[in-house]
Amino acid sequence: MRPAAESPDSLHPLLADRFSPSRFDPSAAVDDRTLGLLLEAARWAPSAGNSQPWSFFTARPGEPDHARLLPHLAPSSARWATDAGLLVVTLTRRYVGEPDVQYSEFADYDLGQAVAHITVQAQAMGLAAHQFRAFDLDALTKDLDPAPGWAIVSMIALGRAAEPPARLRERRPVADLLAAPWASQE
Repeated sequence: MRPAAESPDSLHPLLADRFSPSRFDPSAAVDDRTLGLLLEAARWAPSAGNSQPWSFFTARPGEPDHARLLPHLAPSSARWATDAGLLVVTLTRRYVGEPDVQYSEFADYDLGQAVAHITVQAQAMGLAAHQFRAFDLDALTKDLDPAPGWAIVSMIALGRAAEPPARLRERRPVADLLAAPWASQE
């Protein structure tokens, strides 16, 4: 069966309107209730064997942990992420049981599910999320010093977008999503 003609208008508005802003409104704070709802959304994400192998380190402007995160941002992400109402470091527990005993091949995928839930919840609350990896992973890991078995994967900047999405948003066609792994590399 081939997919029907592509029509983003048929998607749920939370998905169709989602975008990763390149600027955040620095005056838009993320309060405790909002933070709690974002984490609650992550809590309900599906995971292999209900292992829920994710965790988060959160920091808002004005908090000591926010100032702690900023030096680790790459210049490319510092330009916009600094103004977000919330920075979230995402972590996954890749080893279960005793540290380094049993590797979970699903941990990163499951973390992605939790982050997707946060992203959709943020969108439902009028916020935007921009996921990124432009930071010094080694230095951030050394600074935060997660427990054995845990690994930092990415960061998310959340807040109110300071600009609307670009009018033209490029996406790969659905046909490419189905064919790309089997297409010849030219």
